[in-house]
Amino acid sequence: MQKGHTVQIDESYQRRINKVCDYIYAHLDDELTVEELSKVAHFSKYHFHRQFTHYMGIGVFKFIQQLRLKRASYQLFFHQDTRIIDIALDANFEYPESFSRAFKKVFAQSPSEFRHQSNWLQWHQKYHYREIKLEKNMNVEIKHFDKTKIAVMEHQAAPELVNESVSRFIEWRKTTGLSPILTSRSFGIIYNDPKVAAPEDFRFDICGEVKTAIKENTFGIVSKTLSAGRCAVIRHYGSHNGLDTKIHYLYGQWLPESGEELRDDPCFFHYMNFFPEVSEHELITDIYLPLK
Repeated sequence: MQKGHTVQIDESYQRRINKVCDYIYAHLDDELTVEELSKVAHFSKYHFHRQFTHYMGIGVFKFIQQLRLKRASYQLFFHQDTRIIDIALDANFEYPESFSRAFKKVFAQSPSEFRHQSNWLQWHQKYHYREIKLEKNMNVEIKHFDKTKIAVMEHQAAPELVNESVSRFIEWRKTTGLSPILTSRSFGIIYNDPKVAAPEDFRFDICGEVKTAIKENTFGIVSKTLSAGRCAVIRHYGSHNGLDTKIHYLYGQWLPESGEELRDDPCFFHYMNFFPEVSEHELITDIYLPLK
């Protein structure tokens, strides 16, 4: 996908392109046509391709295919028992060979290579497109958060490699049963901005709620606690790629205008569901900013 694509965006056009993207996310498994998508955008079908490419930096059908391949990559990595042929069909490829060619063209690894030795650094370099979403919901609530014991996989490496740590944490959860994903809350604690921190300095804790402290183990899981107290909470819908927009809003606009002061605790996320178990547009994440 194209990098460095910049363009002056008319807000009314932006809303129309956003509407098309939302429609694509919600109908990713359907057969999508130019006629259908141009009607959603209220653009002429004769000019829709150019307008979409101009604003998104990528053609609409390449955009759709990349979204399907992104989902497929997560299925390959996190759903090891799912057959590649079934993942190919789920990505709207009729034949495994065509799926394999398309996947390798985008991510420079075949599906089987990616499943067994995923190169997430390369994946992030290849999978990149410009998002132009207008934020529709910036509603911030003040809530009390109860003290919560958590089991933690500490990630200190490039943010692009977080999924490797997530996979190990999932393995620990499944192996021990100490933080069952269906009945225990899942959190992420972010200590610095991935766009600013050097890769080796980026810190992110992958967390699951537990009832008791965690004993020393071969997975490297440690015990920590999320402190009780007041928090500013904002809900994010959709891809985790868009979380930083809400975080910047909390710190840069809401906090100065609110008169509130920050507690000496890091910002954290409460994940309500997970991709690829649900579609990306169905993801729900609550962002907590601890306050005094």
